[in-house]
Amino acid sequence: MQIKLNIVVGAVAALLSGAAMSQDLVVKIGHVGPTSGAIAHLGKDNELGARLAIEELNAKGVTIGGKKAKFELLAEDDAGDPKQGTAAAQKLVDSKVNGVIGHLNSGTSIPASKVYSDAGIPQISPSATNPKFTRNGYKTTFRVVADDVHLGGTLGKYSVKELKGKSIAVIDDRTAYGQGVADEFEKGVKGAGGKVVGREFTNDKATDFTAILTSLKGKKPDVVFFGGMDAVAGPMLRQMKQLGIEAKFMGGDGICSGELPKLAAGTMGDGQVVCAEAGGVEGEAKKSMEEFKTKFKGKFNVDVQIYAPYVYDAVNVMVAAMVKAGSAEPAKYLPVLAKTTGYKGVTGTIAFDEKGDIKNGALTLYTYKGGAREQIAVVR
Repeated sequence: MQIKLNIVVGAVAALLSGAAMSQDLVVKIGHVGPTSGAIAHLGKDNELGARLAIEELNAKGVTIGGKKAKFELLAEDDAGDPKQGTAAAQKLVDSKVNGVIGHLNSGTSIPASKVYSDAGIPQISPSATNPKFTRNGYKTTFRVVADDVHLGGTLGKYSVKELKGKSIAVIDDRTAYGQGVADEFEKGVKGAGGKVVGREFTNDKATDFTAILTSLKGKKPDVVFFGGMDAVAGPMLRQMKQLGIEAKFMGGDGICSGELPKLAAGTMGDGQVVCAEAGGVEGEAKKSMEEFKTKFKGKFNVDVQIYAPYVYDAVNVMVAAMVKAGSAEPAKYLPVLAKTTGYKGVTGTIAFDEKGDIKNGALTLYTYKGGAREQIAVVR
């Protein structure tokens, strides 16, 4: 009897051990963005893009190296602050994440990139556009959008060639993103033969711009460029209206959100604002982007702000590399991720160059009419 019992116990143990071996492979994906503070609406937009991707991957039943993968999202808030950004990065490293999508801002993505590089963990930013982000030689750093050299320079040329700007003023918020995109914009203006009549700066928490706008008003600008985010651009537009400054208002992706008309409280004239998003789809890809936006709205009952589709693609590109490598271990799938080419995402085709930048990155120029964002053109 004892022998039979031993045989049964042994068989059960073997079954349990087999079950344990075939258990799900848990893959932890980190996401970091400012989900508190003035630009929380943009951080939450990014995080929802990640949540949608993770939910769909789990529903699909993805297999990595012969094991069914169970994806978990570890979401952190960096409040758009560099110190909080590096603390969030370290927390994700300590949690042994398999990869990170983020951060939203260049000012948080750049310092965090060293933390991930030291730990050997791949990081894909869906929205950091400062060129320095991919210029530190870290093998773990990637982005799925064009950088500020392209974005700022294109807007600078546009202000002279298309908007016929004769006297152009530049303001930035002194962040890595804001100052970087404003510098590139200024270079673009000068390269197109335009004239910058004044350069002022504020900060990313400011609400009163009377002094700098009054100073610029005396120079009679016909275009004002702001390097910064929509939470600051909205009040700035309101104060420009109060001071009677009727210039065109330009900015990069930081201001190019669905919230800007609300933040400007009805003071934006039709066609007054021209901004660019670091990404863009043309032709057949437009259909998949529209389908994504409809699905996103149906799932979360909010509209896409800016970068949710890029986060969604970044998660899927990372997981595609894991599947191809047959492993979710960073050291094993990182070389495969670096060689990504021809990946068809909702934001277009994704391929990385040797620095981790997206190849042939697009920009989309927008304006606003009747309080709604309207596409002008996609530029490469």
